[in-house]
Amino acid sequence: MSAHVEIIGQGKPLVMIHGWGMHSGVWQPLVKRLSKQYMLYLVDLPGMGSSRPIEPYHLHALAEEVAQVIPGVSDVLGWSLGGLVAQRIALNQPDRIRRLVLVGSTPCFVSRPGWEAGVDPDYFNTFAHNVNSNYRHAMLQFLTLQCMKASDARSTIKQLRASFDTKPTPTQTTLLRALHILLESDLREEASNIRKPTLLIHGDRDTLAPVQAAHWMMQQLPMGYLRVMSGSAHAPFLSHGEQFVEALDQFLEPTQL
Repeated sequence: MSAHVEIIGQGKPLVMIHGWGMHSGVWQPLVKRLSKQYMLYLVDLPGMGSSRPIEPYHLHALAEEVAQVIPGVSDVLGWSLGGLVAQRIALNQPDRIRRLVLVGSTPCFVSRPGWEAGVDPDYFNTFAHNVNSNYRHAMLQFLTLQCMKASDARSTIKQLRASFDTKPTPTQTTLLRALHILLESDLREEASNIRKPTLLIHGDRDTLAPVQAAHWMMQQLPMGYLRVMSGSAHAPFLSHGEQFVEALDQFLEPTQL
């Protein structure tokens, strides 16, 4: 098993999967609040944080690794790339998932013929170049931009800086392979097969996963719920933490089972 997991809190299990190039420390600003009512399973994707790399490195393989650390049947939350991994688990091993929360995620990150709810591949390549040049600076700059709207932005940024120093930097090979997953994955044809209650939390200013993708997903999912956060970009859990936790709590109440 290659996926490192940190377990914090008490209550029903909630598995949390971070985004590209990051690690589970990105959730640190939420841990204190969420751990009071959920047993958090904070996963590091293979090759990131404290998890060792795997071979081969593709979406199915990441989903298999993460599925191994899911306790029984659990609620699973995935952000960005973590949302792709969560979707893949829901499609391949639906018996492991009770409910799904997709944050700033999409079935297809890149624009293609007939799909305008993606971004230009050059956007990702430029971002990858910046990260490879100075990983820590680029990632913290990105996250700082994502939480500028937060009422406690300064405190949140301070926590993020501290959390990033706690785990190893991903190798360039891992970053490029994970980027390839974002560039190549297209789950649109399978979206309607996700037959679990699914909450989509999306910022209306998201430039990495345009909000149109969330509206499209809402139309495809048999049991989909959409919460668009005004003024938020790609990381609403940082910029709009209180609203994010409120939306999560409402969705994960026992009445939604």
